[in-house]
Amino acid sequence: MQRPWRFSWWWVVGGAVIALAGAAAIARQSLEQQRALFETDARIVHRLLSQQVVQHDAILATLALLQPAPAAPNSSSPEQRLPALYPRILSVQRSDASTPWPDPGLAEAERLSRQSGRAALAPLDLSGGRYRLVLASEPASYALTIDLQALVPWVEWPMSPETSAVRVELVHAGQRHLVQRGRLQAGAGSRFEFHKVVAAESQPFDVVATQTVGWRQWPWARMLAWTLAVAALMAAMRHLQRQRVARRRAEELLRLGQVARLNTLGELAAGMAHELNQPLTAVLANTQAAQRLLDDDPPELATARGAMAQAAAQARRAAEVVGRLRRAVERPDSGGQHQVVDAVEAVRRALYLLEPECKRRGVAPLLEGLPALGIMADPVALDQIVHNLILNALQALEQVPASQRRLTLTLRTVDGTVGGQGELAVADSGPGIPPDVLPRLFEPFFSTREGGLGLGLSLCETLASGMGGSLSAANNTTGGAVFRLRLPLAGDAA
Repeated sequence: MQRPWRFSWWWVVGGAVIALAGAAAIARQSLEQQRALFETDARIVHRLLSQQVVQHDAILATLALLQPAPAAPNSSSPEQRLPALYPRILSVQRSDASTPWPDPGLAEAERLSRQSGRAALAPLDLSGGRYRLVLASEPASYALTIDLQALVPWVEWPMSPETSAVRVELVHAGQRHLVQRGRLQAGAGSRFEFHKVVAAESQPFDVVATQTVGWRQWPWARMLAWTLAVAALMAAMRHLQRQRVARRRAEELLRLGQVARLNTLGELAAGMAHELNQPLTAVLANTQAAQRLLDDDPPELATARGAMAQAAAQARRAAEVVGRLRRAVERPDSGGQHQVVDAVEAVRRALYLLEPECKRRGVAPLLEGLPALGIMADPVALDQIVHNLILNALQALEQVPASQRRLTLTLRTVDGTVGGQGELAVADSGPGIPPDVLPRLFEPFFSTREGGLGLGLSLCETLASGMGGSLSAANNTTGGAVFRLRLPLAGDAA
């Protein structure tokens, strides 16, 4: 049987494991939800920026296809009206045989555009917040200067740029342009990242989105609520388990009490029969003697002789009644009920049942000796003996201060005259047994406790003898009393 005082540790450990596992699951679910929201926003950002940059290729292709004639002096060319339609286009430049590019970078971009057959980027300066895109065509080539910050369609943007924790950047060739600052935290618990190139080969900018989830963003409220719920559930289960244990303990104590009352009744009836037999026998002998004397008297005493004869008959009848009562209440031979019993488990069962009594008196029983001890005994009788011995020891310990109360139970094997025996020694640190009481300790109806019947130890000795064992008492040399119960070992009895 598991020791009851160890249950609380299992409940604490089990509750902690369940609480931690649930809190971890809640945290993971929250992080997955935040990651899913982050990736959704990042994909929307990528789609919006891709739509914007693809328009630049379309604008350049339209200009190359239409090839408007040069405008008259002091008048603006049609393409110069594009910035009014597209605010992100800062300027439109045109180059032909009569007007070469003023910037060598644009000339190099035109050369690359002719090789690839599509628009090409001029040398970048993303930190400046703008870039140039050139498309080579005949008879003229065109270049757009684009504002990166104006490129962002804020009206359709899925996040608030002022409060969002997501950082968005455009990256190309080792250069970066910060689109949305975000709030990245150093040493954060989790980090989400998104990388994808915009859908325009001429402008292969990598959209990089980053978000960090700090410890403050963890779902502490839900995790705490889960932990409290687990604690409440474990407390309720522990309370129910304690009630079940208390009920089982009460049922076991009731069973032992019923057995004890029946055995005590048997002892009482047997003692009464023993005590009444002697006076009844004396009454019978006296009446028979009187009858013989009356036989020598004058015949006038015939009536007296008849009366004495009736007294003798009634005395015999009373003796027979008492004899029948004794035979009825005497326990039958229980030798056939003997079986192999582990004495250590019997002691643990008794300690379990008497745990409230031990706690009430501030006593912590110490179990020493063999981890298992097989003996031949009646399990119920053994439980009753051990229960009575421990309870007597606890009652004796009430007479000494709480700091001096010690209860030690030792199990070992000893060599007997017939065979090996198992011994249970119940030693207490109480006041001990007075020398004048020790010889009469196991007598029926002898008790030193006020209100006691004096049948407990007598019954225990009778039960031990009926199982082929013995029960003895002595005073410890270090103080207190020790009771030794010896029963045949299982191997020797077999």
